[in-house]
Amino acid sequence: MDRRKRGAVVVSLAQTKSSVVQLRTGSLHGGLLEALRELINHGDLSPGARVPERELCARFSISRTPLREALKVLAAEGLIQLLPNRGARVATLDDSHLTELFEVIGILEAEAGRLACARMSDAAIAEVQALHYRMYAHFLREELPEYFALNQAIHQAILDGSANTVLIATYRNLAGRIVRARYMSNRLRPDRWKAAIDEHELILEALVRRDADRLASILSRHLANKRDIIMEHIHEELRGRMEKTKSRQQRMSHAETPPAVAEPAAE
Repeated sequence: MDRRKRGAVVVSLAQTKSSVVQLRTGSLHGGLLEALRELINHGDLSPGARVPERELCARFSISRTPLREALKVLAAEGLIQLLPNRGARVATLDDSHLTELFEVIGILEAEAGRLACARMSDAAIAEVQALHYRMYAHFLREELPEYFALNQAIHQAILDGSANTVLIATYRNLAGRIVRARYMSNRLRPDRWKAAIDEHELILEALVRRDADRLASILSRHLANKRDIIMEHIHEELRGRMEKTKSRQQRMSHAETPPAVAEPAAE
């Protein structure tokens, strides 16, 4: 059941793994986009799954029109695949496309780190430190959604600290397409989550020291590690689908093979 509290609608889909998704006030369109992205990026709407339009409309108390407008935006971001006259489906993770995205975004994050070391104020770096300690507290409590929100805020703060508007605009145009992969990397490999928090300690240390080359190197390696986990997951899923297809074809082949007819014995 929807619950309204001080202008916010808290939505809980039956199939979600996250406890709540909020449709925040301000712009309905913006709030709806944010909520849908969260459902997709957190895996509550699984890759390849049909988008449950009727249920989403009921849960968010909206009509089909704003939902479909939001789905068009998500399709442009690569999160949704629109199906002619058949609704929409959550986009699957494509290994070749993701590899290319990670390569470009890794370059942008590394350069943002270099620039941020030279351009961020001491006060802005102190804010990143505060975000890091809050994020670490959520890590200790194993609160992945809250941890991830602060994790993204830290990366965004470093990006903004570059003070390069072209770099920031280019990054924002691409980064949304790998948020789901970044979130999944921590959920798929609990050991990777611990490694990620260790890397964030190094990121903070390099930023505080304004060591541009070291920060760029750590940021690049940090993203590459997430890429490797996702690629491994995609390839494992592909192998699983291929094995299932092969097994199904073998069963069908056996079912279609007529039983052998015994020849009459010679007299």
